[in-house]
Amino acid sequence: MKDNRERAIIVGAVLRGEDRQVIEEYLDELTLLADTAGAKVVQRMVQERQTPDPAFYVGKGKAEQIRLACEENDVNLVIFDDDLSGVQIRNLEKLIGRRVLDRSALILDIFAKRARTSEAKVQVEMAQLKYNLSRLAGQWRHFSQQYGIIGTKGPGEKQIEVDRRLIKRRLALLREKVESVSRQRQLRRIPREGIPKFALVGYTNAGKSTLLNALSGSDSFVEDRLFATLDTYTRRIYLSSSIRALLVDTVGFIRKLPPDLVASFKSTLEEITFSDYILHVVDISSRTFREQIQIVEETLNQLGCASRPTLIVFNKIDKVEDFEKVKTLLKEYASNSVAISAERHINLEELKSKMLELMKLEIVEKSFRIKPNQADKLANILSIAELVEERHRSDTLLVKIRLQKKDWDKLKRMIYA
Repeated sequence: MKDNRERAIIVGAVLRGEDRQVIEEYLDELTLLADTAGAKVVQRMVQERQTPDPAFYVGKGKAEQIRLACEENDVNLVIFDDDLSGVQIRNLEKLIGRRVLDRSALILDIFAKRARTSEAKVQVEMAQLKYNLSRLAGQWRHFSQQYGIIGTKGPGEKQIEVDRRLIKRRLALLREKVESVSRQRQLRRIPREGIPKFALVGYTNAGKSTLLNALSGSDSFVEDRLFATLDTYTRRIYLSSSIRALLVDTVGFIRKLPPDLVASFKSTLEEITFSDYILHVVDISSRTFREQIQIVEETLNQLGCASRPTLIVFNKIDKVEDFEKVKTLLKEYASNSVAISAERHINLEELKSKMLELMKLEIVEKSFRIKPNQADKLANILSIAELVEERHRSDTLLVKIRLQKKDWDKLKRMIYA
């Protein structure tokens, strides 16, 4: 079967002080991003230099080599692993004769393809417009003056100024839509107030959506690709027979996630800021999982959530050959970690126990007495509380229960009604 995907060359640069092996791993990730976007990578090229070239990023000589490689391999797309200026993109496209994308443009393209809800589409469009606005001057190819409109005096505006004004006008409209969505989200949160909320965060493709489905029994969209889903999903789960919580899946993070994208997805990412606890899901089978942990922590810090009670969830242990690696990590992160496989449902009960431990400050144990003939009252009590112990006496039943602090007032009304 003929492969009709765009053929691409990916390009990276090893700058002063950087490790070539790390750059090669970055290019592995860029290959996955290109595949997610629908392109087939046929070659990778790396240049070592002290600093980026201001005109071509990799230098004119290397750019010429890229042009020749495109001709030899029938390539129609060149993707750089770093962000390029408008001038660099313009110069490279002129010399190479092929379309040139940088890392941010590729990620934005993926988000545009993957956006399913109207909210996600608005957020992606905002990020794309901000990206284009910052590169408009460098990429503009003709600066001829427009003629003045009839009835006006003097020369017309440059086309670039017209485009800039149109983009800003569109951005203002989209911001209003995003603010409206944010207000709607806030209203939807009101009925959930008082229920502990866990936000699932992690590097893209760490397995957050799979874990959401495993714990809640839902069927949220899951695919083994980067940024499989951009939308926020909230599901109710039970950590024990009576202790319930909300689990919120959020968009995955990635190295060099475009700042405009983070800003545009604020209404989605703010679900993290409104959560009580964080489950940081880590793909332990990834060679770069430590860097991924750092990237997620840096993003959480930007969102002001670094101090939120957090549980590290080492996922995909079924794909790790050396289990000593897993044991070492669990010791390193002590009681704040657990190792699971969301796909194979391994250690999910231990995960729930760890989540309960994280919530222990919000859980209380109470003891009280009821008459043996008040079985209906006990049934109502156990609808919101977990039975820890019961002891029968001749004329009373001693009951010990565990429940969330917020439910204690409600329980007292049941007991003493």
